[in-house]
Amino acid sequence: MAVAAKQRDRTHYLYIAVIAAVALGILVGFAAPGVAVELKPIGAGFVNLIKMMISPIIFCTIVLGVGSVRKAAKVGAVGGLALGYFLVMSTVALAIGLLVGNFLEPGSTLHITEAAREAGAEQAGGAGESTADFLLGIIPTTIVSAFTEGEVLQTLLVALLAGFALQAMGRTGEPIIRGITHIQRLVFRILAMIMWAAPVGAFGAIAAVVGETGLDALKSLAIIMIGFYVTCALFVFVVLGALLRMIAGVNLFSLLKYLGREFLLILSTSSSESALPRLIAKMEHMGVSKPVVGITVPTGYSFNLDGTAIYLTMSSLFIANAMGDPLSAGEQISLLVFMVIASKGAAGVTGAGLATLAGGLQSHRPELVDGVGLIVGIDRFMSEARALTNFAGNAVATVLVGHWTKEIDKERVGEVLAGRIPFDEKTLVDDGHGPAPSDEVPEQRDSAPAEQPAKV
Repeated sequence: MAVAAKQRDRTHYLYIAVIAAVALGILVGFAAPGVAVELKPIGAGFVNLIKMMISPIIFCTIVLGVGSVRKAAKVGAVGGLALGYFLVMSTVALAIGLLVGNFLEPGSTLHITEAAREAGAEQAGGAGESTADFLLGIIPTTIVSAFTEGEVLQTLLVALLAGFALQAMGRTGEPIIRGITHIQRLVFRILAMIMWAAPVGAFGAIAAVVGETGLDALKSLAIIMIGFYVTCALFVFVVLGALLRMIAGVNLFSLLKYLGREFLLILSTSSSESALPRLIAKMEHMGVSKPVVGITVPTGYSFNLDGTAIYLTMSSLFIANAMGDPLSAGEQISLLVFMVIASKGAAGVTGAGLATLAGGLQSHRPELVDGVGLIVGIDRFMSEARALTNFAGNAVATVLVGHWTKEIDKERVGEVLAGRIPFDEKTLVDDGHGPAPSDEVPEQRDSAPAEQPAKV
């Protein structure tokens, strides 16, 4: 017990160091912006370390989750519920963005400059990916390239195919499942080691952002930025909080507190992808089954981007007002429908939302593309709220899908959120404790009838 306490204390100090590093990065960004900008590779390097672990973690999680389930229909039910929920919530987020945007009327006092036009054109270049290109992009060139190119949906496809193949193999595939279980523990242990570089990465990322942007952009664009932050907060605490309480009986603040370290990591890196592996581990620890976590979380990172949806609509209204071409009610509705589709192609990484905005405007209202340059200066600051909202939305979605499919241990959820079953920060997996054994019991029961005919 004493050893476990020391381990928790060590990780506690780690995240205190992250907070201190963020504060120091802001100070350096304002005091020496030239030096701060040169620190950008440090932050990018840490995010890349995290991203290199995403594909193997997703692969192991989904293969173990799908492969240990004997009925493929169960996996299909989880995926169908998740996608249906993602579509509804993205539409709600877009609608809220439009309502707040119309109330605030951001951008009406700004005027576009030539520099902003050039920045908008740069963002629009290569951003207009069609739906067909997006769908074809899900298919990797080779099985191995799904891991080397870092595409979440490609890894998801390969992992699902491998999981279903292991299902069909039955008992023959059990040694493979045990082997992947050991690989998963190795991968999570590597991730735990990487997390010790978080303070250095947070310092470099924050210092570079503050050094590049400064206060000028914040002063002139404060309305859109504050309005966006308030809108994201309303969506998370009112909409998601009410859904979580009424449907699953879970308190949102308890869930957010449980995921506090992940939110701090996102805040320091401006990327929700940096917390994806830890979200998978924590949702499983909390009592959600492996199939639900393995399918809902990775899929949600491409299809459940609530913060990005709010950002797209509010930014579109802002740009239209700034260029003196406000959108009519009919145009806003058609833009909402278009952005529901466009938001599905936005990844959870910094800058992807800006590229998606440029691509969406280029396809829907090309005359507004030049205005994208107006928000380039504050996009990194808006990406903080965007990433935090996306992450909160995916955490809530995982709990809700688990509730609907009855693949969640509600007693364990209460114990974990109350702090009575602490998360193992050293291994990031339960190693035989928590929800894992309950997943293995159905496997043994399902395989028992198959053994009897073989003996006869």
